[in-house]
Amino acid sequence: MVSPNNFIYFFTVCGFFIGMIFTILNFSKPEDIVLYTAEITLFFYLFIHIAIMNFVDIKRFGLSLFNKKEYEEVSEYFISELDVREKRMDSLLLEVEKMNIKYEQELKKQKEHNVDEHQKAA
Repeated sequence: MVSPNNFIYFFTVCGFFIGMIFTILNFSKPEDIVLYTAEITLFFYLFIHIAIMNFVDIKRFGLSLFNKKEYEEVSEYFISELDVREKRMDSLLLEVEKMNIKYEQELKKQKEHNVDEHQKAA
């Protein structure tokens, strides 16, 4: 199967070698060779992206890679599962809150009882 990525890779490599040949023939300083090779490679890279945008039907490739219906079904399942778990967590948090209130009340009673005993002893 023909993939847009294959075109990108091929033209980028071609751009690199064409840039390398052009710069070796025309320039003598190493900085110029690196700079102009990078520029020509970038030009080929951008050119092939523009060509792919205009001439390659990405929708056809996208359908084989991304099944929207299956994705939506899986997403709905996960959303429903998260909703159920959220309700469970809310109920557990309410129970913990009730337990904390009971504990605080018992602790308060115990402190009052201890204060009363100390006052009676004194």
